[in-house]
Order: sequence, then C-alpha cells, then structure tokens
Amino acid sequence: MSNETPNLPVRKRLKREDRDREIAAAAVAFFAEVGFDGDTRELARRLGVTQSLIFRYFPNKAALIERVYQEVYVGRWNPYWETIIADRSVPLQDRLVRLYKDYSRVSLTYDWVRIFMFSGLKGEDINTRYLRFLKSRILEPIAIEVRAEIGLPSVDEIPLQDSEIELAWGINSRIFYLGQRKWIFNVPLDLDIDLIIEHTITTYLAGAKTVVPQLIQIPTIVVSS
Repeated sequence: MSNETPNLPVRKRLKREDRDREIAAAAVAFFAEVGFDGDTRELARRLGVTQSLIFRYFPNKAALIERVYQEVYVGRWNPYWETIIADRSVPLQDRLVRLYKDYSRVSLTYDWVRIFMFSGLKGEDINTRYLRFLKSRILEPIAIEVRAEIGLPSVDEIPLQDSEIELAWGINSRIFYLGQRKWIFNVPLDLDIDLIIEHTITTYLAGAKTVVPQLIQIPTIVVSS
C-alpha cells in the first residue's frame, strides 16, 4: 500500500524556507493535539501534502520531533528571564514576580503544556532536556540569589545543595499545574494568574528564610522581642 496521501488539493508552491516553517508549525499543532503517537501520514493529510514531501525536509519522525522542541521550548526562551534573576539592584521578590509573570505567558499555552505532558508519557526526551535547561538557567540561579538575599555563604564557600534547588522547583510546579488544569484536565481557569504568582513567590521566599539555612546546616538565629 502506498504511503502517499491521495486526492490532494492543489497547493501553492512555496519557497523552501516557507515550506519548512509551515511543516514545523503544523507539527507543533498536530503533536500538541494528538501526542507523539500521531502518524506523519495524518500530518501530511492535514497539510495537504504528501508524506514524502515532509520527509524531504525532515528525514524521519525523530527529526520532526526535535524541530518541535526547538520551536516550542528553545525558540520561545527569553534571555531576559536569566538577566532579571541576577539584577541585584531590584529586590528579589520583585525579580521573581517579574520573571514568572512573563514566563507564565509562554509556558501556560496549549502547545507548551500538552507537548510537555505527551513527551513524558511517551518517553520522548523533550521534557527531560528542557528540565535540565530550566534547572541550570533559572532554578540554580534562584537558589544562589536566595542565599545572597538571606545573607548565607556563597556557593564558592558551600556548594549548592540539591535540596535548595528542589525548593525552587516548587515555584514551577505550582505555576505549571495551572496549565495542566486548563489544557489537560479541561478545568476552566477563572483565576488571576498574576496574583497567584505573587502569592507563590511570597510563600517561597518566606519559607526559604527558615528552610535554606537548615538545608545547608547554618543555624537559624532567633531574635527575642
């Protein structure tokens, strides 16, 4: 049986770079909807092209999935997020609120959330790669800035502990759950997400002042009234 898609409508001839972008955008939408078990023949049908044309641009399905990762996670990454964390001219509370308000506008979208979830369920490496990236670019710097905020030894004096990073993961987990509720569980979100982020950061920093000294075995000083 032929793998070609029959009875295709006549499509406008596109420049190679335009066709490449068209296929990539369609792949993002397709895998966000159906997951990574989705067949490239169906993707071709939706595009109105042949499967062989897709494989002219992407030699196999793995290459197409890699492009999806680049489009959704790498391509939407904003270096501003890394810059704002390190800007000690701004209070840490304000830095983290700015960071996560902006980050949520990217990460709580339909394709971002669903592709991330499908990747974990299917065993693709999109989520593991992205989480490693997120840890090094956002979570470790946050943990470093928390130490500076509290007045604790730097990482040059006491290496960063996994438990400190795990504490920072709680911010991302709280925010990502909002995306799961909307795009996975189909629960309407009639919430002020910016306000939730403000409360989440306040809670994190308040807890960190007590917990982080314990994690790195620095005694908490209690000032009597």
